[in-house]
Amino acid sequence: MVTEKGQITRLFDFDKFVDRQGSFSFKWDRYKGRDIIPMWVADMDFQSPPSVIKALHTRVEHGVFGYTLAPDELVDAVLSMCESDFNWKIKKEWLVWLPGLVTGLNVACRAVGEHGDDVLTLVPVYPPFLTAPENMHRNLVTVPLAEKSGKWLIDFDLLENAITPRTRLFILCNPHNPVGRVFDRRELSRLALICKKNDIIVCSDEIHCQLVLDKDKKHIPFAALDPDVSRSTITFMAPSKTFNIPGLGCSFAVISDSGLRKKFRRAMAGIVPMLNTFAYTAALAAYRDGKDWHRSLLDYLRKNHDYLYEAVNKIPGLSMSRVEATYLAWIKICDTKIDDPVKFFEKAGVGLSDGKEFMGPGFVRLNFGCSHSVLHKAVGRMEAAVI
Repeated sequence: MVTEKGQITRLFDFDKFVDRQGSFSFKWDRYKGRDIIPMWVADMDFQSPPSVIKALHTRVEHGVFGYTLAPDELVDAVLSMCESDFNWKIKKEWLVWLPGLVTGLNVACRAVGEHGDDVLTLVPVYPPFLTAPENMHRNLVTVPLAEKSGKWLIDFDLLENAITPRTRLFILCNPHNPVGRVFDRRELSRLALICKKNDIIVCSDEIHCQLVLDKDKKHIPFAALDPDVSRSTITFMAPSKTFNIPGLGCSFAVISDSGLRKKFRRAMAGIVPMLNTFAYTAALAAYRDGKDWHRSLLDYLRKNHDYLYEAVNKIPGLSMSRVEATYLAWIKICDTKIDDPVKFFEKAGVGLSDGKEFMGPGFVRLNFGCSHSVLHKAVGRMEAAVI
């Protein structure tokens, strides 16, 4: 709705508590029957945009749920989103639809190189980055990010020293999960030069690209740096995190090079299923009609972040850097005497992710994609437990 002053009236109630217990929620059922607030896995507790819910109802009423292709309108919406949000012009033939990012990571490792080749990534990082190479008989090589003055940076000297003659693939997470960085053009360009010099394909996970919280930052798709970089890049995007529809399983790869795209599709053959009709329906409604909801969500998450940043950094022994993107906070606890942070905070009534799972011991990850009241309650429990 637009007012006479041309201002959008916010009709979305992110303060509303949605009881997810009893819904077979992967996130909430971990603590079924226990007074523990789940803030671990990356799905938000907000209802999806009304446009998405309405579109799904309409599709259900149609009553036939057969094998479904990507609607032309959805393809157009993706192309439009990439151009309007990131100034990145892509073509429809570059798109490869996937039932999820994790599937894509494993397919990329299978498509690039051979058994025994090296796959490079930065840590700490989303755990499937660490398991996909081994699943596909590749060697995982990790390079730690450097924390300097409260900001996580790529140590390019370490990165170059980690490259071997058998390094074939680099998996990038941008925006980065869990440290929340939005890598800038200078960082991405330097990374591109290193990968080009060593003939390395880049697989770039960009599924949090529409969740930039820092208004001074802007997401730059790695493949959008220049056409040459694009030809050696596999980009993953999805509406799942932005519009809170991860359970519907809709992601896509953008691969401009026909040869690389052919290898990727060949690696998918026989093991990657078609997307279901509800995935496409929700994705189309989200991209086409979810812009107002998305803007409101970002405003709400920014307030959550600002509160969390101030509160955590006042708790003795805990600290966190500002989150430039995502709704995930990377909280340092190694200055405390806590041996098992997950058990410690579960006992206090808060369920967090252990940094060890990300190759980041001494940290926990907290999902602040929830109502203000729930976040305040959780932080209060954490503070009481530590003090």
